[in-house]
Amino acid sequence: MFKHLHMTLAAISISLFTIRFVWTLIGSKQLDKKWVKVTPHAVDTLLLIFGVVLMVQVGWNPLEHTWLAEKLLAVVAYIFTAYYTLKLARNRLMQFVGYLGAIGWIVLVVRLALTKDNILF
Repeated sequence: MFKHLHMTLAAISISLFTIRFVWTLIGSKQLDKKWVKVTPHAVDTLLLIFGVVLMVQVGWNPLEHTWLAEKLLAVVAYIFTAYYTLKLARNRLMQFVGYLGAIGWIVLVVRLALTKDNILF
């Protein structure tokens, strides 16, 4: 049950990021709405909570399961890349580069979750 909630929240989070990216590109006033500012943070908080619940429930320790440590590092990299894309990038080219980078981190997170096969360690 928690796994499905976690995966659903991940899909919602990625969708919200993509919508906000498009709205940033076109300068949409939707970005000023309160729900757009609050909902992604609420979804991401729940995503993190269910991820921790899954780790505890299954008994996975990132120090013992290095694929999980890599997944957590990739999530942190995604957060910074997404923040750069939506808040710091100064032109469209850098916004696109940031978006592709963030999606790349997401692809790595999904790969690690599915295969449980680490890349670095």
